[in-house]
Amino acid sequence: MSRVLVSGSSGFIGGYVVKELLRRGHDVVGIDNHSKYGPVRRSYDDHPRYRFVEGDARDVELMTQLLGDCDHFIAGAAMIGGISYFHTYAYDLLATNERITAASCDAAIAAHRHGRLQKVTYLSSSMVFESADSWPAYEGQQHDVPPPKSSYGFQKLAVEHFARAAFDQHGLPYTIIRPFNCVGIGERRALGDVEILSGNVKLAMSHVVPDLVQKVLKGQDPLHILGDGSQVRHYTYGADLAEGIVIAMEHPAARNEDFNLSTAESTTVLELARAIWSAVKGPGQELRWVSDPPFPHDVQRRIPATDKAKRLLGFEATTPLSVILAEVIPWIERAIAAGTI
Repeated sequence: MSRVLVSGSSGFIGGYVVKELLRRGHDVVGIDNHSKYGPVRRSYDDHPRYRFVEGDARDVELMTQLLGDCDHFIAGAAMIGGISYFHTYAYDLLATNERITAASCDAAIAAHRHGRLQKVTYLSSSMVFESADSWPAYEGQQHDVPPPKSSYGFQKLAVEHFARAAFDQHGLPYTIIRPFNCVGIGERRALGDVEILSGNVKLAMSHVVPDLVQKVLKGQDPLHILGDGSQVRHYTYGADLAEGIVIAMEHPAARNEDFNLSTAESTTVLELARAIWSAVKGPGQELRWVSDPPFPHDVQRRIPATDKAKRLLGFEATTPLSVILAEVIPWIERAIAAGTI
């Protein structure tokens, strides 16, 4: 099997990706500087086919060294957070992530030229479709709509330009992945998170699923929802997403292609709130809720076309929201008790 370098391996999505790579028989090298959460213990840390390197993905020399004997590179390292991050760290999201992307590409170009690196699989974001005015958002639409307004979305679009430019000039093959609203266990309070008061509950994540779960578990009633609750999202299970990423890394049909990876199921924020309320409180308990002003970059619709991944890769994200919540809610309850979220 292949040896794969995963940058951002200690992150939320990175943790799922490493686990899936090991499950499929790959050797994995992970790199992370632990700048988001601090040191994180993972179940696979002592796996015989996993090696972790604490380091910075902006270090071109280190990245080139690590990629020298790797067949694949999943470029996932990035400064990333919830919607409040887009405002609190608007410049850092752009500047830091550009440096990470450029260093990653510099190292990958050298490793492809002089080593055995076959391809880079880049993690982009659904936020490249931030300015879309028709749905579902399809692969290629990012070129036909205005660029994203947020610095985060703009930088993720830049990642895709880096990928294509590195191929055009240096022949470095790529696959671009756009996750949509990843949900799962393992996410925790980041070191740089800023607490925001939502009703009578202070939160530091600004990801809708863990935020709503925390508020319900802490007894908030009526429940505070950002916006009017009509925002549409596609909540995709982390393990499904990781499977899709690894399939795209492996599959020959993914060479120099881009894919939306997401569940095909649309859910409004209000529908999500009702599902969480019912799961915590029990069936038949009426939800009372109030609307709080949304953040400026709270996109009204994130609805992806998912047929390309199914057609070319045979991939579908099939885990329903009810199953996701049955796993996530108890995990968040334990994390609240432990003070890690």
